[in-house]
Amino acid sequence: MPEKPSTEPEELPRAHHDLGGVAKYACQPVDTEPHALTDFDKQVDAVRSILGAKKVMSVDELRRGIEAIPEETYHRLSYYQRWIRSIADNLLRRGVVSEEELRAELERG
Repeated sequence: MPEKPSTEPEELPRAHHDLGGVAKYACQPVDTEPHALTDFDKQVDAVRSILGAKKVMSVDELRRGIEAIPEETYHRLSYYQRWIRSIADNLLRRGVVSEEELRAELERG
């Protein structure tokens, strides 16, 4: 008689961005004090809002882009640095900006 398939959900490996309940991070105190956003944080949020309003990039695309950042880079970047990395990757992928245009703007500062 054939074996009955398991009804237990298959345990999937945890992605590097999925930190909920990870002991390494759960043991660190969470800073719950209000903090001011930097000018950079505000600018990145504004860019994301404009791209969303213009239907150039959705919040889902932002999230997928953040989740696609390689693990070593992901943990090195701040919250809004992850956002801008995802935004840049999405705009490059869609051809909204070219690599040359992005490099020129970054060098201009």
